[in-house]
Amino acid sequence: MLAAGRALEGERKPVTVLFADVVGSMELAERLGAEDWRRVMDRCFAILCEGVHRFEGMVETLTGDGLMALFGAPLAQEDHAARGCHAALRLLEQLAGFSAELRRERGLGFAVRVGLNSGEVVTGAMGDDLTLQYTAVGHTVGLARRVESLADPSTAFVSQHTAALVEGYFELRDRGMRELKGVSEPVRVYELAGLGRLRSHLEVSRERGLSRFVGRERELAVLQAALARAREGAGQIVGVVGEAGIGKSRLCYEFGERCRKSGIEVRIGQCTARGARQPLLLVRELVRSVFGVTDWDTERAVRAKVAGRAVPLDPPIANELPLILELLGISGDGPSAGLTRDGERLFPPLRRLLLGGPVAAPGVIVVEELRWIDPPSEAFLRALVEALRSTPTLLVASFRPEYSAPWLQAFDYTPLPLEPLDERSLAALLRDRLGSDPSLAPLAESILARVGGNPFFLEELIRELVESGGLEGEGGVFRASGPIDEAALPATVQAVLAARIDRLAERDRTVLQTAAVIGYQFTEPLLKEVAGLDDTRLRAALRALVSADLLVKSTTTPAGFAFKHHLTQEVAYRSELSERRGRLHGAVARALEHQHADSRDELADLISHHREEAGESALPTATAGDKPQPRGGRR
Repeated sequence: MLAAGRALEGERKPVTVLFADVVGSMELAERLGAEDWRRVMDRCFAILCEGVHRFEGMVETLTGDGLMALFGAPLAQEDHAARGCHAALRLLEQLAGFSAELRRERGLGFAVRVGLNSGEVVTGAMGDDLTLQYTAVGHTVGLARRVESLADPSTAFVSQHTAALVEGYFELRDRGMRELKGVSEPVRVYELAGLGRLRSHLEVSRERGLSRFVGRERELAVLQAALARAREGAGQIVGVVGEAGIGKSRLCYEFGERCRKSGIEVRIGQCTARGARQPLLLVRELVRSVFGVTDWDTERAVRAKVAGRAVPLDPPIANELPLILELLGISGDGPSAGLTRDGERLFPPLRRLLLGGPVAAPGVIVVEELRWIDPPSEAFLRALVEALRSTPTLLVASFRPEYSAPWLQAFDYTPLPLEPLDERSLAALLRDRLGSDPSLAPLAESILARVGGNPFFLEELIRELVESGGLEGEGGVFRASGPIDEAALPATVQAVLAARIDRLAERDRTVLQTAAVIGYQFTEPLLKEVAGLDDTRLRAALRALVSADLLVKSTTTPAGFAFKHHLTQEVAYRSELSERRGRLHGAVARALEHQHADSRDELADLISHHREEAGESALPTATAGDKPQPRGGRR
C-alpha cells in the first residue's frame, strides 16, 4: 500500500515555532559551577515546558540553555500562532518571578529571550533506527531562531508572519525591518508586549469592517421564534451548529443586536482554546457580561459595578461578593484554590443573576465555541439549563459538528445547522467586497468555486490577494494590479482546514490525501486502485469522510465523490511531501490507463498531467480534450 512508511516520510504542516534561550548562559554557568547551574536550569526548563504545554504545544528540543517548541504539530491547530504567543507571555511572566528570586538569594542576573515565527515546516521522524525523533525542519524554523537572537533580554519578538496571524489579539510593538542572516529579504519584527483588545475573530472582523450580512434570513427567523416562545415563560435552547468560518458568531452577533434594539438584555460568554485548561473561564466571561466589566476597568470600578448591580437584583448575593470578585481576578493575585474548592457555591447566585433575579425579565444568553469549554464551566451550564425551563430566557449555544452535549437537549432544544451560503448570497457578498471592475471577473469565478459557500474563506482569500499585491484599490472598488495568483492559500484558511484533517483517523486521513492527488472529483474504483485498500476499509473511510463533511457523494457520477470545498482538496494535497505525492500521481496515471484502456485517448491530457507530476515521461497528447485538473483541483 502506498501509505506504508508515511509516518517516517513526514508531512507539511502550518505551525508556529518558538525558541527560548537564556541570555549569557556561558558566563552564568562559569560563575555558578556545573552543579548549581544544573539546578538553575532544571527550574528554568520546568517553567519553559509548563508554558509550552499549558497551550498544547510540543517541546521539540531541549538544549543546554533553552528549548525549541512547536505549536500546530504533531496535530495541526487552527490557532497555532495565538497559542505560541500566549505561551511566550506565560513563560516570560513566570521566569520574571524566578529571576527576582535568584537576584534576592544569589545576586544573579537571569533572563530569557524568546522568538516566534509562523509558516510551513516539514515534520516527521528523523535520525537512525536508534535515535528516531519527531522534529520539524525548514526555513520557518531557521527564521524563528534568527528572530529569537534579536530579542532583548526578558522579551519576546515575533516575525511579521506570526504578527499577521495574531494582529488585534495581542499588543505588538513594531521594532522595524531587520536584515537576517540566511534570509534574502528584510523581515519586519515586533515585540510581543501583552494581550490585545480583541478576543474573537468576529471582533477582529468588526475592527476591519464587517461585510454585509446576507443569506441567513431563515436562521434569524428560527431564533426569533424561539425567543417568542421563551418570552411566554417557557425557556428555550437553540444550538447553532456549523463548520469553522460558516458564520456562527456573525449570526449570534446580528441576533443579539436585534434583541438589544428591542430592549432585551443579552449576556455573552465565549470559550477559547486557551481557556480549555482555565477553570470557570466561560463563567467568568458571562459574569463580566452581566456587570458590564471591561478590560480597562480599574479594580475600584469593578468592585463598584459588581456591588451596584448584584445586591439590588439579588440581596442574598452580598455574602458571595468576595468569591465573585475573586472569579473576576480582583482579590489576591487572581483566581485561586478558593475558587477551585468553592466554585460550585457560586452556581445558584450566578444562575439567578443570569436568569434575571427574583423577577425574571426576558433575556438572551449566548455561549460560543463550546468545543473549548472547560469542565467546571460545563457543570455550571448544566445547572443553568436545569433552571431555565420556567424562565423567559433563550440560551443560544454555538459549536462545531464534532461537539456533542446531551445536557443541551434537556428540553425544547432546537438544533440550527448552518449550511454554506447559497450561490446568490455568496456572489452578493463577493461583489460588495471586490466591486465590479471587469478585470476581476475571472478571479470572482475562481473564488466562488474555491470557498464552497464559506464566508470566512472568501474574506481571507480577498485579504490574502490584497496583501500580496494582486489587488489594488480599497474595499468595494478593487481592480487587478496584474496577473493574479488564483492559487493563493491564506495561512488562516490552511490552518483551519489542516486542523480538521488532522483530527481524522490515520486511515481516513490517508484516503483523503490520496483522493486529493486524484483531483477535486474522483470515483471509488479509481481511489481503490490507487490507495490499495479493500472494499470494506475504503468504504468505511469514505463514509467517515462524508460524515465529517469533507467529501460529498456525486449526484451525477455512479460511485463518484467530490471534495466539499476546493480548498479542502488543496490543503490535503499540500500536506503531503512531494516524494509521496509523485508516487501517487504515478499510481493515478497507471490506474487511469488500466481502467480506461478503451478510452485512453480521451484521457490523454489527464494521464499526461499525472505522469508529469510523477516525474515520468508524459504520453503524447492525442486529442485536445479537457485539460487535466491542476494541483489545486480547480477545473
